[in-house]
Amino acid sequence: MPEGDTVYRAARLLDRSLSGRVLTRTDFRVPQHATADLSGATVTRTLSRGKHILTRTDTGLTLHTHLKMEGAWQVYRPGASWRRPASQVRVLLSVEGATAVGFSLGIVELVETADEDQVVGHLGPDLLGPDWDEPEALRRLEADPARELIAALLDQRNLAGIGNMYAAELCFTSGVHPSRPIADVPDLPRLVRRAKQMLELNKERAVQSTTGDLRPRERMWVYRRDKSPCRRCGTPVKVAMRGEPGRERAAYWCPTCQPT
Repeated sequence: MPEGDTVYRAARLLDRSLSGRVLTRTDFRVPQHATADLSGATVTRTLSRGKHILTRTDTGLTLHTHLKMEGAWQVYRPGASWRRPASQVRVLLSVEGATAVGFSLGIVELVETADEDQVVGHLGPDLLGPDWDEPEALRRLEADPARELIAALLDQRNLAGIGNMYAAELCFTSGVHPSRPIADVPDLPRLVRRAKQMLELNKERAVQSTTGDLRPRERMWVYRRDKSPCRRCGTPVKVAMRGEPGRERAAYWCPTCQPT
């Protein structure tokens, strides 16, 4: 699933391409909004909230989208070829000179702008948002001291924007096993500050890196590097499914650098 910085860049692309401009054509290719038409509306703003994207219009309606596992927003000039098949299109938003195309979006819904909290109000402080509140994020994480660290980090109700990759990398750079209970995590505030730093550094570039090295296969410490040697000690990196039943995710860690 795309991380918060990827969603932030997608929202910024839509904001730069559409905001302040009149929609000349809209096409919602999802059953619940198949007859909806926002043509003639002006897009006022697009912003991200954790992993959610909110595109507001002057009609009082907001388009709420979520990339889920495979979604993407791309913007094309007239006549340009799409980089993904038309069968994956879920939304088209056209303005003069440009069309924003939402491919394989996991959520597409129109909500009243005044009611946006109904779809994003459950989220914790947004690591890349103006509402970022470190003490509140820590309060939420510490509210369940027995919970595994990786599950707590992935829970968007605690802090919004962390996915599998950042969860694995944060556990490694903090020297903490993914399954360690929140109560046993040393210097949790430092870990949370590092999370914000990682997303802030990567929100300006399309190639994500937590090591500082942008070369292929050198960008991550442990994520998707199972069986490869740890960059610090050489021990083979391990991977296993962790988390609450029904919400298990692949966790990566070094058995030596991140003891249980």
